[in-house]
Amino acid sequence: MLMNTAEYLSIIENIKSEITAAQYRAAVHVNADMLLLYYDIGCVINEHKSWGNKFIDNLAADIRIAFPESKGYSVRNLKYMAKFAEIYPDREFVQQVVAQIPWGHNIVLLDKVADMDERKWYIKKSAENGWSRNVLVHQIESNLYQRQVLADKVANFDHCLPSPQSELTAQTMKHPYAKHHASCMQAYILQQYGSCRHES
Repeated sequence: MLMNTAEYLSIIENIKSEITAAQYRAAVHVNADMLLLYYDIGCVINEHKSWGNKFIDNLAADIRIAFPESKGYSVRNLKYMAKFAEIYPDREFVQQVVAQIPWGHNIVLLDKVADMDERKWYIKKSAENGWSRNVLVHQIESNLYQRQVLADKVANFDHCLPSPQSELTAQTMKHPYAKHHASCMQAYILQQYGSCRHES
């Protein structure tokens, strides 16, 4: 049998897809377990805040001695674990929502995003789109949440304008330049298409 037939090539592609999917599921499972471990360690650290920074220093040193091959238990990372557990007091939420993205992504969100709704949105979008850490940083620094979510909250063009004008206007409004001149654009649209009220 020739190994370049359409049937054989299809079988190979299917097997490769199954292997990739299995590897992805395993990685997601390992990531979730690790984040829950980090969360639990963070809770322990927070319960003993009164012991001061020496507690975290000693903890990092003792973990390093007990598990010399393990990485991720530096003083800095242990402090992130404490912050992680403090910001997300609900373990179930961590398991179901936050564990969808890697630890490095979570650190970015801890450092750069203060608002909980915004943080949840970036978690969801990172998981949906497979953003790398660098892409996530770029999206946050370019204010993607403000441009997409908040812009959607203040405009209801899709209800007031005929398609395709509504989609075009909504997309245009997401552009930073257009948002800067939003009042002029809204005045023009109102003049062209009637009284379209903007929700607050």
